[in-house]
Amino acid sequence: MSIVYISIGSNMGDRLEYLQQGLDAVTDMGDIGVISSVVETPSVGFEGSPFLNACFTIDTQLSPAVVMQKLLDIEQSQGRLRSQVQGYHNRTLDLDMIFYDDLVLDTPNLTLPHPAMAQRRFVLQPLCEIAPHKQHPDDQKTIKALLDACEDDTPLSIYELKLRHPIYAKLSAHTYICVEGIIGCGKTTLTKILAQNLGYKTIEERFAENPFLPKFYREPKRYAFPLELSFLADRFNQINENSEQLDLFQSGTVADFHMSKSLVFAQNTLNEDEYPLFQQLYSFMSKSANQPSLCIFLRQTAERSKTNIKKRGRSYEQNIPIDYLAKLAKGYDQHLPFLQKRMQVVSVDISALDFVLNTEDLIHLLKKINVQLDEA
Repeated sequence: MSIVYISIGSNMGDRLEYLQQGLDAVTDMGDIGVISSVVETPSVGFEGSPFLNACFTIDTQLSPAVVMQKLLDIEQSQGRLRSQVQGYHNRTLDLDMIFYDDLVLDTPNLTLPHPAMAQRRFVLQPLCEIAPHKQHPDDQKTIKALLDACEDDTPLSIYELKLRHPIYAKLSAHTYICVEGIIGCGKTTLTKILAQNLGYKTIEERFAENPFLPKFYREPKRYAFPLELSFLADRFNQINENSEQLDLFQSGTVADFHMSKSLVFAQNTLNEDEYPLFQQLYSFMSKSANQPSLCIFLRQTAERSKTNIKKRGRSYEQNIPIDYLAKLAKGYDQHLPFLQKRMQVVSVDISALDFVLNTEDLIHLLKKINVQLDEA
């Protein structure tokens, strides 16, 4: 497999949509890797509308010549004919190969690396975002060094909207998704990432507003029942409020919880007299609550969760015993069949991944999710 770095641009019509269609079409050539932010620049060298540009990587087994031909074919499918106009001009879609691994090539039809890349800030800035340490094979300068030395002073700004990674396409078949897992596994972070890329709303658990939570961590036996009851009521209210809004705006939703997590926690915190009553209340309330069609379950060790909890620094969480996290992990494992009877469940072990800080780990996680969606 080879890593190809591609610059994509447009200054005609729905510019972002042209970029998105071009990006989606490239998936036939291999797996899309990382995608930069979109930047906007005025047209240079001719009178025209401002450009949107971005960079991305693709892993492919195709040769450089085949990659180049397919890029030209994609441009043509979007109304771009390079041979009709010489020099700078308006274009629906522009796809340029910047690097093909570290290959140096000079032929009549293709030069690699792209000969003009070092003079184009609209290429270097988004490329630096995704590959700052990538070295130019001729002079061994990094992309960051090339950007710092670039004399192109064309005004450039970050566009407010981003390109959607094609890896999210299968998830878009579900208009209500929930993310579950033990404390500190990254549920809320993944929820926000999915919502942003799918154009969905989020439902985020309001743990910070719960007055019983700090008290529970200090005196578990005394505050367990009011804590679990208050969380159950709030989760129920959030789901119902979201259902009403969906009727008005027809938008998708990603939630960082499923209502039934109340049962997992209650089994670990309530005594034998309290739990049956709590279970009855849950059963009554859940019958009228809207249900997701997909649950993404993040499996993580108690030790990794403890480390993440320490990093995020919420004072009232710092003394959570690791054996309590281990019990929750076991409780979630036992709870999975309950969820699987009610919706599609994708379960992914993320113990070795850091998708919060590492984009490659995020793509790896999404690929694992897609594999299970394909198998369903």
